[in-house]
Amino acid sequence: MATTAASSLQMATARPCISSSHRVFRSGAAMLHGNVKVVSSSKLSSACHISSVQSFQRSFTSSSLKMDKFVTKAMAGSSENKPSGLPINLKGKRAFIAGVADDNGYGWAIAKSLAAAGAEILVGTWVPALNIFESSLRRGKFDESRVLPDGSLMEITKVYPLDAVFDTLDDVPEEVKSNKRYAGSSNWTVQEAAEAVKSDFGSIDILVHSLANGPEVTKPLLETSRKGYLAAISASSYSYVSLLKHFLPIINPGGSSLSLTYIASERIIPGYGGGMSSAKAALESDTRVLAFEAGRKKRIRVNTISAGPLRSRAAKAIGFIDMMIDYSLVNAPLQKELSAGDFFFVT
Repeated sequence: MATTAASSLQMATARPCISSSHRVFRSGAAMLHGNVKVVSSSKLSSACHISSVQSFQRSFTSSSLKMDKFVTKAMAGSSENKPSGLPINLKGKRAFIAGVADDNGYGWAIAKSLAAAGAEILVGTWVPALNIFESSLRRGKFDESRVLPDGSLMEITKVYPLDAVFDTLDDVPEEVKSNKRYAGSSNWTVQEAAEAVKSDFGSIDILVHSLANGPEVTKPLLETSRKGYLAAISASSYSYVSLLKHFLPIINPGGSSLSLTYIASERIIPGYGGGMSSAKAALESDTRVLAFEAGRKKRIRVNTISAGPLRSRAAKAIGFIDMMIDYSLVNAPLQKELSAGDFFFVT
């Protein structure tokens, strides 16, 4: 698997694995999920294998670049070089994006790019975040971020409750079923969500996995419990296997499936613990196998992409996400901060 520390914006290196239908794209220093502790600049430099400690430190002392902190919205706001949408026509296609709960993450950006190309958008939202997300949509809180290149607003045809940790209702423990955060919602396991989409629309053409969770991500691997480790694997990698397994029967032949990975799958990133690096490695390994199996079975393309450091809602809780972004900004060839929508245009 080829990896290049390139621009965190619009550059990526790709190498086919197993077949031309599977490529892992790498771009930038890191894409982070969850909470991690602050690490030193020397650890960051050595972990990413990008440059020396001196060059990392120079990025904060001698750079003439403006280190303005931008509010990261998924392709919202004005820009002279604002993307004009995917140069493809997806009219008549339908996409299901799992893991959209706000307007400043990769899932939203992917949905918006697909909508700009003409696709119909369905999203799966984590059950505890469902009410806030739907309320924000109704109240117009996301209207600015919904603006497409042609001036129209992205329409989300339907929002489905989803908890990708559970395959079927039988897998859900009683304490979760009775949890007040799940009250009023139903049909939110992976199997039930797939059945609901089939009942409502019959089929889809694109499946996107944009979710991950590591309850012990702040702990070094040596301090991670078995329960925490397996929880990270379950939520961050097996959830993709489960989604594809249950949605595959309703994905039209020639369709596509995409997940999001992170460079910690193959390089040491201090602070990204709790088994999350192992979960991303598993995700990439599974992607190769799924590309073969789904490709042979239904001519479905299966890919994963590592997009780069983004100040998303999840990453804001990370102690050194700003350090990652500043480092990437100084060292990337294009030298501009990543927006959630940028990465989609390299694919």
